[in-house]
Amino acid sequence: MSMLIKLTQAGFQVAEDLFIDVADEEIIPAGSVILSLTRFQAEGDALVTAGRAVGVRIASDETVEDLAYDLPRLALVAVVFPKFRDGRAFTTATLLRERLGYRGEVRAVGDVLREQALFMVRCGIDAFAPADGATVEDWARAAGRYRHVYQRAADRRAPAFEERG
Repeated sequence: MSMLIKLTQAGFQVAEDLFIDVADEEIIPAGSVILSLTRFQAEGDALVTAGRAVGVRIASDETVEDLAYDLPRLALVAVVFPKFRDGRAFTTATLLRERLGYRGEVRAVGDVLREQALFMVRCGIDAFAPADGATVEDWARAAGRYRHVYQRAADRRAPAFEERG
């Protein structure tokens, strides 16, 4: 089990990853698993019905709305950041939180870099598997780099114009 960084009420903390990320060609092991969207659509219902904790991995070229019906049954949604320049995972996280009302864990996986920590938190991502070896302290510092924000987002921070009033 790998370690990851989670955002809780107490701040950023290291947490043990209890989920096994399963590739499409692998046999599904016992325990909590993360499946691709395609595999979840084929086999996920049986796993969830059996009482298993199941997460779904959403690639940047997949449509998160395809999960709308199943979201209440999912333990987590892992949004894949394929490379630094690809921002579609930010949109996926925002859609999960703001349009679809998902309240479970949204995890950033892939090319997850601390330079993007603030933007990930603002989009509603609350678990991170850093690809750059960042520590919890590094992550907290990067996510809190700017005191003011200029628009509303999933993190519910008050915009600067409200603070002035």
